[in-house]
Amino acid sequence: MNKRAERKIEHIQHALSTGQQRTNGFSDVTFVHQSLPNLSTSNIDLSTKVGELTLSSPLFINAMTGGGGEDTVIINEALSNAASEANIAVAVGSQMSAIKDNKERPSYEVMRKVNKNGVIFANLGSEATVDQANIAIDMIEANAIQIHLNVVQELVMPEGDRDFTDALIRIERIVKGVQVPVIVKEVGFGMNREVARQLMDIGVSAIDVGGFGGTNFSKIENKRRNQVLSYFDQWGITTAASIAEVSSIGNKVSIIGSGGIQSSLDLAKSIALGASAAGVAGYLLKIFIENGYDELVLEIKNMLEDLTFIMTALGARTINDLQNAPLVISGSTHHWLTERGINTKSFSTRS
Repeated sequence: MNKRAERKIEHIQHALSTGQQRTNGFSDVTFVHQSLPNLSTSNIDLSTKVGELTLSSPLFINAMTGGGGEDTVIINEALSNAASEANIAVAVGSQMSAIKDNKERPSYEVMRKVNKNGVIFANLGSEATVDQANIAIDMIEANAIQIHLNVVQELVMPEGDRDFTDALIRIERIVKGVQVPVIVKEVGFGMNREVARQLMDIGVSAIDVGGFGGTNFSKIENKRRNQVLSYFDQWGITTAASIAEVSSIGNKVSIIGSGGIQSSLDLAKSIALGASAAGVAGYLLKIFIENGYDELVLEIKNMLEDLTFIMTALGARTINDLQNAPLVISGSTHHWLTERGINTKSFSTRS
């Protein structure tokens, strides 16, 4: 196993040991209860649109791993099988390892092998070229490609990148040079509206905010360092604040919520703040590793059923209705958004 593959396995181990902090900001978000929803659970439509893609539900399995030998083959096979069984989308982890070493391709290719008709997202970092993006897409016959932004992770990573110039230019080239939608995602440090606007202007189809409060890649990489960079462990914008920030620029780009999402209530709050879909990663990985495949599938199906119940209680028949459900923002999320000039009353007074 090469050093990159060894690092992939270390990431999984440290992700499971560090866990998720549940500091994603959703505790500051409360729905306005509806006593007369005038709706039945049988009327609920979970389908949603992310850019040009139509998904059967807003829940999907977000990027986790690949390129770590047989261990990651097993994980990705299970995740993709579960996505197929539950009829939801799934994303692979960064495919750069397979582009640099063909021996690692099976850990990615297995996802399409077991999920022939499902929606699968390819994944590369912002250092990727157009040619590499097309290789990644072809490798798994991807329906879209995620380009991840992980500046803080790279800085903390002992062997990580130190030069992040021209990333926006490279992303724009990929947008123009591939035949599938491009999703740009953060990896746990959140997204502000200024960056979101830049990405929107170059034609990115969707923005995955990857907010602070879930798997902490600074903590993971610090476990691999001799000199710990502890100041990055609390660095970032929470998931709730990130979604609200990006949604404040209007509906010209689709938003994906991710970062510490562990329940259907988190998922519903993500959508009500402006997201069209939400990705779950570390929470589902932990269930699979600790409890097995059947429990993984059961949890996904339970989350979809619970989302149906929540939407019924709110009188929201569709995802678009849920995006307009009134909610009240309090606490540190309210303070953050107010200081950033974002009107929180627009969320509480809508109907």
